[in-house]
Amino acid sequence: MTIRTRLTLRFVLLTTAILALFAGTTYYSALRNREAEFYALLRKEALTKANLFFEARLNPQTLQDIYHRNRKVIREVEVAIYDSRHQLLYHDAVEIDEVKETASMLDSILSGQTVQFYQGRWQAVGLKFSFEGADYALTAAAYDEYGYAKLDRLGQTLAALWLLGVVILWFSGRYFAERALRPIRNMVENARLISATHLDLRLRTGDPHQRDELTELADTFNALLDRLEHSFEAQKQFVSNVSHELRTPLAAMISELEWAAQRNRTPEEYQRALQNALADARRLARLSSSLLDLARASYDAAQIKLSPVRVDEALLDACQQVQQHNPEYRVDIRFEGNFEQEQAITVRGNGHLLGVAFANLIENACKFSSPPECRISVALREDCIRLTFADAGIGIRPEDLPHIFTPFYRGVNGTGAHGHGIGLPLTARIVELHRGRIHTDSAPGQGTTVVVELPYADRAL
Repeated sequence: MTIRTRLTLRFVLLTTAILALFAGTTYYSALRNREAEFYALLRKEALTKANLFFEARLNPQTLQDIYHRNRKVIREVEVAIYDSRHQLLYHDAVEIDEVKETASMLDSILSGQTVQFYQGRWQAVGLKFSFEGADYALTAAAYDEYGYAKLDRLGQTLAALWLLGVVILWFSGRYFAERALRPIRNMVENARLISATHLDLRLRTGDPHQRDELTELADTFNALLDRLEHSFEAQKQFVSNVSHELRTPLAAMISELEWAAQRNRTPEEYQRALQNALADARRLARLSSSLLDLARASYDAAQIKLSPVRVDEALLDACQQVQQHNPEYRVDIRFEGNFEQEQAITVRGNGHLLGVAFANLIENACKFSSPPECRISVALREDCIRLTFADAGIGIRPEDLPHIFTPFYRGVNGTGAHGHGIGLPLTARIVELHRGRIHTDSAPGQGTTVVVELPYADRAL
């Protein structure tokens, strides 16, 4: 069942139920009003007959003749008068007596109680009448032919209007449902045109001045397409850059090995060729390791195991790792503040990834400095641990600063040093996964300062 049909059915069921409630309430109100009005008419007729019988002292036979003549034309009210001893004083038509008065009924009437009841479809009323110090019981009964006929016509009219309303509501509901869902149908038709080769297409949002839920849905979907298109472009760029970075050392290794295999070489030449091939192999190993770390850091944070990590330990491990491969690098670490309590230096994170981030920052600082040196300061702030990595190297041009966290991007100043343009993007992603912040301050010839802020373990949840 389509949404249009479901909306129409729910709309029709709800509105027809409301119409039925109103129609039922109207009919019931008319029914109760007819009953009350006819009881009032019966009491009035009973009192009129009693006044004619007692005060006007009209001949009973005359009253009965009037009753029989009127009964041929209309449903005349049948009236009976009883004295206090339950003796019948007057009756309009004993032979067609509809009300079967009983002694208990007459006692109730004489005690002052007004009695109202149905005798079949006839309505009957009993009431007390006093004349010249004596009490009498009056009963009056009649069939409300006109009232029932009017009530039946009202019921038929309400039923016909209800059925007509159901039909009108069904077609109007389908029309309005179609109008309401037309933007969604247009979105579906536009979405069918979007594919991996046409990610530049977007859903039409309609009038920008009329903001509604469908416009928000289209904007959200378009924002999703923007992210997907950016992701696809970044992936293609990533694959292109990886292919380029892998091709260079592989081509160098192949050239060295082909050169050594072309003819017999001296031991020194073989040694030089193997050293060159080994250097290229190590370059490939570093590149593949960086790519693996970048892929790991690109996972959803929920997929990475996080636990309490001491920042000082991760930092010292990173320094040891960097200096193990580069003994000439110098690292100066200063701790500012009270580090006696373990909670003050603990963050919630992944020790391996934090070590990779710190190692990248230390290696970058030393690589672009002469002499190769990195100055690190660790300070405790109110809401985070702040680590500053500073060097006195060549610096970064202002036009390159916005792109330093883009994978494989290398500024003009960095072309003279070995690297792949992965370290800083990887570091930024790791800091982001740990809900931290990273920013860089640099100028050509004045060195570079990278600041990393990581929230405490109890604030990173």
